[in-house]
Amino acid sequence: MRAVLGLRRWRHNPLRRPTDLAEAWVALVALLLLLLAAPAAGWAVGAATGASLQQSAELDSARHHLTTAHVLGPVEGEAPAGDPDAALTRQVRPMVKAYWATPGGDRVTGALPAARADSWQPGDTFALWTDGRGRPVGRPMSPDDAREQAVLAGIGTALLAAGLVEGARRLTMWRMVRRRYAWLDREWAGTGPDWGRTGAGS
Repeated sequence: MRAVLGLRRWRHNPLRRPTDLAEAWVALVALLLLLLAAPAAGWAVGAATGASLQQSAELDSARHHLTTAHVLGPVEGEAPAGDPDAALTRQVRPMVKAYWATPGGDRVTGALPAARADSWQPGDTFALWTDGRGRPVGRPMSPDDAREQAVLAGIGTALLAAGLVEGARRLTMWRMVRRRYAWLDREWAGTGPDWGRTGAGS
């Protein structure tokens, strides 16, 4: 609103300086970009991210299989099945020994991470995600997870675009003000020495 009022105020004002109208136009353009371009950029990025994540979630759902793991007992100092960081895992996560079925029906026995080694008793069961070969994998991304990440990406992009617009506006205004002060300094340097003298400028 200030930008619009600035344009109306300075458009036909006889006291208008050359930079006043330009500053009002800069403010108006920045306002329009904040209201239109930033949300549009956020929507575009969110939509593209959502489509990509939804496709990834569908692929994960097709590749990952939910099965039931049966606890055999605690394991000391053994890495979980399929974990490449074995040395680190032995030091950080307690393990339980369990067996589960592959998508093909074969039985697999291995060590799986647990919150506490004594939190599971032999015979307990829990859900386990595996790949096509029966190796434990993380839970696949759900459509809700993909949608949430897409919304966050869109909001972040909109905020980033708004920040860039505001930063560009401030930089432009700062340069215009500096230019105006430089012009005033030049005018004062030409007029100042004769200021207040009788017959100045004659």
